[in-house]
Amino acid sequence: MRIDTLIQNAQVALESGIAQLDVGIRAGRIVLLSADSSGIDAAETIDAAGKLLLPGAIDIHFHCRAPAYPERGDFATETRAAAAGGVTTVFEMPISKPCCATGATFRMRKALAQRDCYVNFGLYGAPGLLDRDIIADMVDEGAIAFKIFMTAAPKGRDDEFEGLCLPHVPELYQALQLVAETGLVCAVHAENNQLLEWHTAQLIAAGRNDAPAHGESRPPHVEALAIATLLALNESIGAKLHIAHVSGAEALAVIQRYQATGAQVSAETCPQYLLFTEEALDRLGSYAKINPPLRQTADQAALWQGLIDGALMAITTDHSPFTVAEKERARTDLWAAPPGAPGVEELLLGVMHEALTGRISINKAIELVATNGAKRFGVYPERGHIGIAAAADLVIYDPNVETTIHRDMLFSKARDCDKLYEGMTFKGAVERTIVNGKTVFLNGEIVGAPGDGQFLRPS
Repeated sequence: MRIDTLIQNAQVALESGIAQLDVGIRAGRIVLLSADSSGIDAAETIDAAGKLLLPGAIDIHFHCRAPAYPERGDFATETRAAAAGGVTTVFEMPISKPCCATGATFRMRKALAQRDCYVNFGLYGAPGLLDRDIIADMVDEGAIAFKIFMTAAPKGRDDEFEGLCLPHVPELYQALQLVAETGLVCAVHAENNQLLEWHTAQLIAAGRNDAPAHGESRPPHVEALAIATLLALNESIGAKLHIAHVSGAEALAVIQRYQATGAQVSAETCPQYLLFTEEALDRLGSYAKINPPLRQTADQAALWQGLIDGALMAITTDHSPFTVAEKERARTDLWAAPPGAPGVEELLLGVMHEALTGRISINKAIELVATNGAKRFGVYPERGHIGIAAAADLVIYDPNVETTIHRDMLFSKARDCDKLYEGMTFKGAVERTIVNGKTVFLNGEIVGAPGDGQFLRPS
């Protein structure tokens, strides 16, 4: 057999467990899984003895907003960061300028990403213009899913969110009906707009401009009530709902109650909610300002249990690059600083650290960052696992070393805003990232090129 690449002696993370195997790649696909690769003719041979071979992570909640704000980052800079973090696929959210709510904008962004992406990508569409033909156009173009915010557009950013923000229940109901017709997943940022606006107004009236005020403006019941409203509406609609960035115990409890009745709902959480608490707001100010906000230690424990039990099916980043100048606005006006933080370079490191130190198994870690997302969003079995005929999206991961996060190792254009993880040490390191059979990251260096990533549509 003549192949392109042979990876030998790796501890391969199969869905059935870890096995020492040799893995052969040809034309971007896995064509060999064998304990004995003698007689195989390979153009390139990689010795991965002592290393783990993992499926590339799939970040199902990712922002770079291209081409809206190149000073924050673009498809090239942020997918280089993804590659450095062992993320071989990103699903890009529709916030842009203008919002990705029409077929024309979708096509423009797809062409841009096809030119610039170092890793594979899918694109969400926004259904909030409530036009069946426009939604169908985005489906035909290959939308990976749709996204809705239950909050109003941030002040001064209406064009970025037009067609995405549906703070009123009648419009939300209509959008769910239209997305249900497509059969695609509908991801929802669930916070009750009336309550958060009321809480915020109370704090502003009291003259609050301190970092903890952000969390107090969006207490847990703001998220829980929105999820309850959404799932109650969907009982008669049946859309494939997915709750974005679940932040704590109250929101999770609502989801679990509906899941127990057979509701068609999946949910994710993010490393920031698993690894940090509201204390980070005191320490880092607006660099830890995220929506929904960071919660308490008890919420972390509930989220980890939800991941172990399966109520939460994925860990994803909500990677959100901004500039230092934008984040520093909070020095004079907390409310003016944008919410969000980068994190794609730490996703696999953070989750694998928990696996290598015993909180979860390696196989559970891979399910949470790759396999489950691929299945839910319709790109499995081509992506999300290691198997014959699957795409060769792979990571050689060294469990025998440590990685300490510092600015100079990061590739995101927002690396100066990556304050949450600065100085943290994780067990293990991403040694090599392979996308569609080609090495794009190796030993701290990007070796791929723009356009190495492929556009993915749901099957």
